[in-house]
Amino acid sequence: MLEILNKWYQRYLFEEESVLLLVLILLSLVLLATIGDILAPLLASIVLAYLVQGVVNLLCRLGLPPWLGFFLAFMVFMGAFFAVLLGLLPLVWRQSIGLITEVPRMVDQGRDLLEVLPGRYPDVFSQTQIDQLLAGIQGEIAGFGQKVVTMTLARIPGFMTLLVYVVLVPIIVFFLLKDRTQITRWVAAFLPEKRPLLNRIWDEMNVQFSNYARGKMVEIIIVGAASYVCFTGLGLRYAALLGLLVGLSVIIPYIGAFIVTVPIAAVALFQWGFTSEFYWVLAVYLVIQMLDGNVLVPLLFSEAVNLHPVAIIVAVLFFGGIWGLWGVFFAIPLATLIKAVINAWPKRETVALTDSLSNPLTDSSPKPITDSAE
Repeated sequence: MLEILNKWYQRYLFEEESVLLLVLILLSLVLLATIGDILAPLLASIVLAYLVQGVVNLLCRLGLPPWLGFFLAFMVFMGAFFAVLLGLLPLVWRQSIGLITEVPRMVDQGRDLLEVLPGRYPDVFSQTQIDQLLAGIQGEIAGFGQKVVTMTLARIPGFMTLLVYVVLVPIIVFFLLKDRTQITRWVAAFLPEKRPLLNRIWDEMNVQFSNYARGKMVEIIIVGAASYVCFTGLGLRYAALLGLLVGLSVIIPYIGAFIVTVPIAAVALFQWGFTSEFYWVLAVYLVIQMLDGNVLVPLLFSEAVNLHPVAIIVAVLFFGGIWGLWGVFFAIPLATLIKAVINAWPKRETVALTDSLSNPLTDSSPKPITDSAE
């Protein structure tokens, strides 16, 4: 066993940079799993700084001086930040409260629909099954109401923390953009002077992270806005709330679209029943998802991430479990980072060398030429 571990160590950790990279990866995972919530403002500010830096680079390419591009981009960021904070979030909150207050009425309508099933399909549904199902639903609704009240009372200190974040995030974003070069040099001072492996991985992932964050944010805005406009045009209630949910659903690949289908179908069903309006809402939602997957995603993410769908789902489950929403958001770039690290990790083939030393009979070195005449 010790010999196997020694061979593995000699093959993968024979360089100082390899050991340092392994320590950085383990330290990052420990920090995210333990104090990820405390670091949330910093991590959110880094993501927003990536987004704003893309606008700064665009303005500089158009010929504006760097200081003017930074000023205009930061002003746009502040305007969008407070527009979401003061405009979108209160609207979504009001619609969320309205939807919660209508849950009892929806339950009553659902009971009426379920009680019809034994008469129409007696071979499939019995009255006893329907009664048990309704009793279970009522129990879940009551438990959910108690959880909402308890969570609301327990989260009162969290609202104060949220107010602190509202002040901290713009300040951190400002200094991350303003002192980007100094911060990068300060972090690099703790690393070895010669670090080709780290530089290669950093250059690749810097592009991946920035492109992914900007593309995903644009995708959220476009899909959410298109859903809101379509739902409003169709007369669907809680259009802002459902549009926001559809926009945020693109964060979770393959799974988010199926999850959000449930509230959209439920609201449309309880508003209109099985009418043409209900089917129109589902059809429009299906078209939005198809355009997002087949048109918008290829345009925004031209550099496709070569990851298997199973690897993406595993990354979403793993990083979402240890880091929450941010882990879900960065599941794909983090999985890409792991793949880049594995591909770039230095290796030294020691197995063949060890085998040749342990078996001298297999030595293929040239033998001295002897005179056959002797």
